[in-house]
Amino acid sequence: MNRAKAIRTSTRLVNFFLSNAVSANRPLSNQVTRYCLFTHPLSRQSRNCQFFNTHQKLYFSSKPNAIVELLLANDWSDELEQELEKSYPSLTHETVLYVLRKLDKNPEKASDFFIWVYQKSGFKPSSSVFSVMLRILVNKESMKQFWVTLRKMKEQGFCIDEETYLTILMVLKKAKMTSDSVALTKFYNKMLQENAMGIVVNKVVDIISESEWVGEVENKLGNLKVVVSDHFVISVLKELRNCPSKALKFFHWVGNGPDYEHNTVTYNAVARVLGRDVSIGEFWNILGEMKKLNHALDIDTYIKISRNFQKNKMMEDAVKLYELMMDSPYKPSVQNCSNLLRSLSAGDKPNLDLVFRVAKKYESTGHTLSKAIYDGIHRSLTSVGRFDEADEIVNTMKNAGYEPDNITYSQLVFGLCKMGKLEEACKVLDDMEAHGCKPDIKTWTILIQGHCAANEVDKALLCFSKMSEKDCEPDADLLDVLIDGFLNLKKIDGAYKLVVEMARKLRLSPWQATYKGLIEKLLGVGKLEEAMDLLRLMKTHNYPPFAEPFFQFISKSGTVEDAAEFLKALSLKEYPSLAVYLHVFQSFFQEEPESEIATSDQILKPISPTVLVK
Repeated sequence: MNRAKAIRTSTRLVNFFLSNAVSANRPLSNQVTRYCLFTHPLSRQSRNCQFFNTHQKLYFSSKPNAIVELLLANDWSDELEQELEKSYPSLTHETVLYVLRKLDKNPEKASDFFIWVYQKSGFKPSSSVFSVMLRILVNKESMKQFWVTLRKMKEQGFCIDEETYLTILMVLKKAKMTSDSVALTKFYNKMLQENAMGIVVNKVVDIISESEWVGEVENKLGNLKVVVSDHFVISVLKELRNCPSKALKFFHWVGNGPDYEHNTVTYNAVARVLGRDVSIGEFWNILGEMKKLNHALDIDTYIKISRNFQKNKMMEDAVKLYELMMDSPYKPSVQNCSNLLRSLSAGDKPNLDLVFRVAKKYESTGHTLSKAIYDGIHRSLTSVGRFDEADEIVNTMKNAGYEPDNITYSQLVFGLCKMGKLEEACKVLDDMEAHGCKPDIKTWTILIQGHCAANEVDKALLCFSKMSEKDCEPDADLLDVLIDGFLNLKKIDGAYKLVVEMARKLRLSPWQATYKGLIEKLLGVGKLEEAMDLLRLMKTHNYPPFAEPFFQFISKSGTVEDAAEFLKALSLKEYPSLAVYLHVFQSFFQEEPESEIATSDQILKPISPTVLVK
């Protein structure tokens, strides 16, 4: 967002939260206690809890995309607020999350919408809503709004969860926002310490975790005299995420109390816990229960569960869940569909029935197939060697106005290499150029990797030479592919010479893992001098010295002179530090206590007298 708009939105958010803030004189622990000193759901005291069941069933908006379109098309104004109020007098938790997710690239509009929603009677942001808002605001232009929102989240008794904290921390570190990352860690740790509800949650979790769920467990929980809130239920479920069956029993036990009724927020929380292979039956049962109660899976929950399904190769469930969401008002994005198709094509034998189910469902909801969707279908067909059908998809894609690009051709090259059709794969690159599409480094890497996988390293080098003639610069990924090809054929000398040439003549910086793997292979065949040469190269590329494999080798097979040379290779300076010497001696002594090197003082001779004095 531009600077003027950023200032306006930031000021609006700050002023709004300040105007609604609790008294600064009231200690935070008291605020949190109102959420955390609960009584059992069977107790009448729970009826008087101010924060009891804040997420009542609200108006169900069947067109959340209409809100997104309205917000994207207009700057925030009084007129826009009036239009939103007239068209959407009440909003569900799912709708708010969906809109925020759709606005995640536009912090200004997301913040304006969040403020408007926050002011609406009948809607109380959940920890999920706050977490999504924080992830949207974590960038240099909106950090002031981020901190105001985080503090407001704390005032409301919510504690930022570990997953959200780590995600935001990673973003801050990647952006080199050191002061904010340090401040966030301090804030998070203090929040945990001051979270009175956390103590109660831990007691409940300990009772449930200690034994199987029986009447005694329920009696112990009842003796704690806890009042249940949504946030409390969510917190317990998160702590029980590795015990899904117990989490479900707790969920049902809480819901059976006369004074607490589960809602969309808590149903989504238990769905996240159950969405895994060991509890997949219970997961689908919960979704069926949610449908009967008119609760919907929110988009944030869908994304996390779908990722987990894809990560654990539960592709049938991932597709079934996608179809369910596409029939809801909270439809996954094109990117979600593309990612699912990519996961489906990643295995050795992609399930084409699932691929076409995803594409059909996407198209049936009124969407036209995008380039990314065509690529997903094409990738699966080429991966299983159905090249004629892949050609048909490309022709259909062309008729839809999408020309084949490096992605399309690279997928064909990958499929041909996978099927052992290396010559045909090479011809694809010629066809690319004939059609005005220059092969990029990724396409060349796939072709060369295909040759290496077939143990055709010589032909891979010919491809590499041809690539160089086309003025396509190699990178660390390509070098790693070639080195793996050499090592698989036990051509260690060739791998070493290639790394040295690429690093010194072409100024290429190999991956740290490439250096490490090759050093270990060189020492494995007794090539200490070459291994130390790579150690020196690592230092020039600012990698930490990879010393460990040298200790064992030099202690058992090396000489005092080798040890002295190794010490020099550890540092770019004339002499390593005294700490390095001490570490090296200790390592040698641990490997071979009686060796000549471990007991010798000869390797101390090169040390500067100044260093020894220190």
